[in-house]
Amino acid sequence: MALKNKDEHKAGRCICVFGTGSDVGKSIVATALCRILTNRGFSVAPFKAQNMSNNSGVTFDGLEMGRAQIVQAEAAKIFPHVDMNPILLKPTSETGAQVVLFGKVLKNTKASEYHKKKKALFLQVCCALDRLKSKYDFIIIEGAGSCAEVNFMENDLVNMPIAEYAGGPVILVGDIHKGGVFAQIVGTLECLPEKFRDLISGFIINRFRGDLTLFESGTSWIEEKTGKYVFGVLPWYNHINIEAEDSVVIEKPVVKDVLFNNNNPSIAIIRTPHISNFTDFEPLFEISEINICYVLEPEDLSEFNCVIIPGSKSTISDLKWIEKTGWAEKIKEYAKQPASHILGVCGGYQMMGDCIHDPEGLEGTPASVSGLSLLPVETTLKTPKITAITVFGLDGVFSVGYEIHMGHTKVCGGKSMFGIKERNGQACDIEDGCVSDNKRFMGTYIHGLFDSVKIILKWLASINIKNVKIDRSFGLEARDAEYDLLAEHFEKHIDMEKIYEQVGLV
Repeated sequence: MALKNKDEHKAGRCICVFGTGSDVGKSIVATALCRILTNRGFSVAPFKAQNMSNNSGVTFDGLEMGRAQIVQAEAAKIFPHVDMNPILLKPTSETGAQVVLFGKVLKNTKASEYHKKKKALFLQVCCALDRLKSKYDFIIIEGAGSCAEVNFMENDLVNMPIAEYAGGPVILVGDIHKGGVFAQIVGTLECLPEKFRDLISGFIINRFRGDLTLFESGTSWIEEKTGKYVFGVLPWYNHINIEAEDSVVIEKPVVKDVLFNNNNPSIAIIRTPHISNFTDFEPLFEISEINICYVLEPEDLSEFNCVIIPGSKSTISDLKWIEKTGWAEKIKEYAKQPASHILGVCGGYQMMGDCIHDPEGLEGTPASVSGLSLLPVETTLKTPKITAITVFGLDGVFSVGYEIHMGHTKVCGGKSMFGIKERNGQACDIEDGCVSDNKRFMGTYIHGLFDSVKIILKWLASINIKNVKIDRSFGLEARDAEYDLLAEHFEKHIDMEKIYEQVGLV
């Protein structure tokens, strides 16, 4: 069947991508659809009403939103906007989170308190969706977790009620790699009331390993049992690198004895409980001549060329965890070695200082805590939060990163790590971060600092890792090629004609 001309349909049609659970592949399917429809000549925008993640980014107007929707906006070849993720929840504890509404911090709240306000927030979410529908041909709506959480369904503002409001078909994604994909699909349908069940038009089976023909009988069974389409089965892939949505990908740190079977230089990243923006380090994992891993349990760090303390959503809490678990002792022992190097990013940078003050109780009870005293800096947490797209430089080499931090850091010695030449499109001349006098300890507020090969090479040289070959690029240009690879993989295995039928394009 032929695809209709893009001008022949009503603007603002929605396709919803929901899941049988968390980490089943909703984000990757939504990203693929954004790029496929964009390549077909349609204007496309992503949308996720509420995202719970400490992996956030900044829009070009200096507002904060979830990185998953920034990735999807890139796939759709448009600039990200907070209407694409009106509510961002950044967990600060097991029961609390910082609420970011339309890119700005609203407040810190307990989960029980937040759920009472969902009905009022639903109207704002719908308004954001309406604005996107007025501007774009298609909105790809991503759900959260399972779309059939019966205890949350009454006040749900991210799954089936949004699909009902949007009026778009729902594609339900199941993950066969987790096991029990038939129960995932049928169980999800059984948990939904009939009015929501009818919105689901079909299924995508994700992460299949092996001979696809072996699942043909499974496809037939699902279609006969449910009366709905199986749009296709996506095989497992290793040739595409799309930024992960959240820290589920680093829950099981690699055992270094298994990974480090060569003489390459090695870098460790401390896996703190409230790690944020771990995507900062993904380019380093792509360098074959460097061993890099997350480490969770305190251990001897002497064999590492560098140790990284990453960003954190709850800096004081993670700093206390570092002290309590014994990591502080291990880090300080490592710091005494003449060849050691330590990098702190954002919250990690703050932890490396002499102290952190939280007079307003932005992370809980007002407090002041001692840091690791590796850098001559002192940090005070205070509002407003700094969110910025940042042009930064090192020794005449410039790149684009972003800043998201409540901390305001006073530097009392050493020298700056980077020079900032632009924030949110405005020229400036600001020093960022700190490098100790011995040049072995350094900290920065810049996220995305490794998106530039030239910056990576300069930083590696500064920690005495030289003559490394990097045979690929990073940043937006490299990511753009990955989106096309994803679209190609998706179209090869998914019946797009059936999906087009659901929105009246064929």
